[in-house]
Amino acid sequence: MEVYIPSFRYEESDLERGYTVFKIEVLMNGRKHFVEKRYSEFHALHKKLKKCIKTPEIPSKHVRNWVPKVLEQRRQGLETYLQAVILENEELPKLFLDFLNVRHLPSLPKAESCGSFDETESEESSKLSHQPVLLFLRDPYVLPAASDCPNVVIEGVLHGIFYPHVQPR
Repeated sequence: MEVYIPSFRYEESDLERGYTVFKIEVLMNGRKHFVEKRYSEFHALHKKLKKCIKTPEIPSKHVRNWVPKVLEQRRQGLETYLQAVILENEELPKLFLDFLNVRHLPSLPKAESCGSFDETESEESSKLSHQPVLLFLRDPYVLPAASDCPNVVIEGVLHGIFYPHVQPR
């Protein structure tokens, strides 16, 4: 996995003071997607990660948000932070993957111990259970035999699902 923060932008808001949004580029398994996060979200992630893994330093929380040079330094610091978390940890916690909107990884042991980024989520719902899903356009047992040879693939799949404890013929 590779992570970069190529840019940031200032966001105006009627409800609160303006804020900076950092655009995170995530490259994984030949696919690229972008996530936008505020510094406060990075800071919340950092506080949660500190509880379960060794974390690098995060850029200072108190800076002048309107100075472009300072914002560029913060962008670089946040990019270095994300890259260091990836580099220093063999197994990435689930909350880190959630932060980057990465969903296609197998269950990781450290992910279980760190919990979820969304703390309102129950422990039971955070544990994914992957069940095989099959779709047949017609019932394979009702299909007329196209030839004298049995469909070994369909028979094998059905046998594996419905009779996994019985040895094949």
